[in-house]
Amino acid sequence: MNKITSIIGCAFCIAFLIGLATTLTRSMMIGFKDVLPVYILMGLVIVMMLYEAFGDKKK
Repeated sequence: MNKITSIIGCAFCIAFLIGLATTLTRSMMIGFKDVLPVYILMGLVIVMMLYEAFGDKKK
């Protein structure tokens, strides 16, 4: 049950973060070079979130 909850929570969070990052690229005044740091940070956040949720926990 915990795995299913983690998968659903991570999916919602990833969808939100990707939607937030792609909203910036729709503006005509903001170029790709301006949004690149946002994509990098979002990628790092998603990787860290998935590692924390599904990483090998030794207990």
